[in-house]
Amino acid sequence: MSRLHLKAPAHPMITLVNYDEEEIDLRDAGCWVMLDFYKITFKRGFKGSVKYGPGTYDFKEGGMAFLAPGQAVRMTPDPGDYQGYALYFHPNLLINHPLSQRIYHYGFFDYTVAEALFLSAKEKHTMEALFQAIDTELNNTIDQFSTDVLISQLELLLNHSNRFYNRQFQTRKNMHHELIVKMEEWLTGQFDKAILGGLPSPHDLANHLNVSQRYLSDMLRSLTGKTTQQHIHLALIDKAKALLNQTNLTTAEIAYYLGFEHPQSFNKLFKQRTNVSPVQYRRGQLQDN
Repeated sequence: MSRLHLKAPAHPMITLVNYDEEEIDLRDAGCWVMLDFYKITFKRGFKGSVKYGPGTYDFKEGGMAFLAPGQAVRMTPDPGDYQGYALYFHPNLLINHPLSQRIYHYGFFDYTVAEALFLSAKEKHTMEALFQAIDTELNNTIDQFSTDVLISQLELLLNHSNRFYNRQFQTRKNMHHELIVKMEEWLTGQFDKAILGGLPSPHDLANHLNVSQRYLSDMLRSLTGKTTQQHIHLALIDKAKALLNQTNLTTAEIAYYLGFEHPQSFNKLFKQRTNVSPVQYRRGQLQDN
């Protein structure tokens, strides 16, 4: 906490900053800080922004942002940006606790700043109560139960965040539907031409859509029940069927056209998705016609 010149934390592995009770020293404003901690920011709602990586997170609606260790954050010079709570905890806090493995399932730590969690008034109330409970525990005398209690409270906060993100995927369906349409159009365009550089990856697709790979995967799983990779495979199979129906290309030529290095890999994927081989599919289509 030296960059913010705050008082030393009561616990060596976790601390909660309540900006309503802190006087922020901005002598290092503009500096970039590499986080060694997980950071969870909760803002009730105000006009301000926080620089993070290449973008800016707009907190006008209030909400939460999540950062994993190894990410860079720039200290902003606007005192109004320091509002609400900021929870920091070191990965070592979780050693020997099941959460040390489960934390990787909370995908929002890999989201970009533009994919922050926006909260309803009721959700803000829930989150504020959780932060206050953590604050109370941190102000108690540390004993043999302190770490277990804090990790339990932290996990409850993360589970509520998961729930509210899932709600956000559902309530912002129009915006996400546009993203899905854009995804499908891009995939169709990719498979409408020979892919000399190999198959498109979830990373390629996320970059095209200007979203984080993890956010795209979580959003698609929530709204469609399928992962990004599954959507890529569906588009690929649709194109493969069209080529098998409408051209005289061999299955090997189709495999290379679609970006496979080895025809066997194409044959295997096609059979996994359709329960028949490409040759059997083409033969069946010819018989139907």
